[in-house]
Amino acid sequence: AVDYLHPEVGVTSTDGAAFGRNYFNRASAPDVEDIELADERAAVLAEVDSLKKLAVDYLHPEVGVTSTDGAAFGRNYFNRASAPDVEDIELADERAAVLAEVDSLKKLAVDYLHP
Repeated sequence: AVDYLHPEVGVTSTDGAAFGRNYFNRASAPDVEDIELADERAAVLAEVDSLKKLAVDYLHPEVGVTSTDGAAFGRNYFNRASAPDVEDIELADERAAVLAEVDSLKKLAVDYLHP
């Protein structure tokens, strides 16, 4: 109870085992890192860097997007606004059949309501 109530007193020890040296965790021991751990650390740091870039891009939309990739500036000649509309022949035939059926159903509905 005295140790708990008076932390300013400090700890005294005369046991020889309390003063042993640890040759693996001492300050002058050379740092040794496993190769797998180093690779994992590099992968994690690369992922953190990419996540930081995404976070900055999300939080600062006023910073424009810069791209020097040639494929980013390519044109799509099939889906552009000035491209002529090209319709498949089968789709055009099906559309004509559906419109003819709708017209006949409309005529039937008008005849039913106005005999």
